[in-house]
Amino acid sequence: MSRRHVAGLSAMALAGMLAGGAWNPSQGAQSTDYHPVLDPANFVTTIDNPYFPLPVGRTLVYQGVKDGQSQIDTVTVTARTKVILGITATEVSDVSTHDGALLEKTFDWYAQDKQGNVWYLGEDTTAFLPHGKTDTTGSWLSGVNGAEPGLIMEANPQVPDAYRQEFLAGVAEDTAWVVEVGGNVKVPYGRLRNVLTTLEATQVEPGSYDRKVYAPGIGIVLEEALTGTPERAELVSVTGP
Repeated sequence: MSRRHVAGLSAMALAGMLAGGAWNPSQGAQSTDYHPVLDPANFVTTIDNPYFPLPVGRTLVYQGVKDGQSQIDTVTVTARTKVILGITATEVSDVSTHDGALLEKTFDWYAQDKQGNVWYLGEDTTAFLPHGKTDTTGSWLSGVNGAEPGLIMEANPQVPDAYRQEFLAGVAEDTAWVVEVGGNVKVPYGRLRNVLTTLEATQVEPGSYDRKVYAPGIGIVLEEALTGTPERAELVSVTGP
């Protein structure tokens, strides 16, 4: 499929294309043969991938709707690190709120190799439920209980690349597919050019698809569900380096 044709698709058309079988997220990513081997010596300390930069001290704020209610997400690149599989990973905090009430708090760990690929090494997530209950479903850590690292962003993403973003059977099985390199998008933060668009699916929720848009020098600027309950998050502000 050409980039020109993909670029003109609406969210509804993309969902229809996927539902029609144009992409099987399990192709080429079977759990039995997915065992990436990472060399700690092949990693750098700075994450500066154009589509997924993580400078320490940067904060990105998103607004949108999830589970039928408004939501604010505040993503902060912290100075904290965690050694995973011998690799020093950057810790990113993601806090979701509704009208000031805490909904979810997540810590993600990323690292960039010398080729420029950004790897996703783990996630510690807690959802805060009514009556003081919490849910940590979705948490995983590379090397623990069969969990494997995944690519969160390639060094040189091209249509129609597909790759695992995370893997722990039955818990974290997101796969991404690059559908457009180039194009524009408008969000509350502003109009952004030369964006990268991916589609995502997960074996944990068959039939569910999301679209993510990344802008150079920023990272994720738009995320929306293409199926199921309406969900959308748009970039509002960026502060820090």
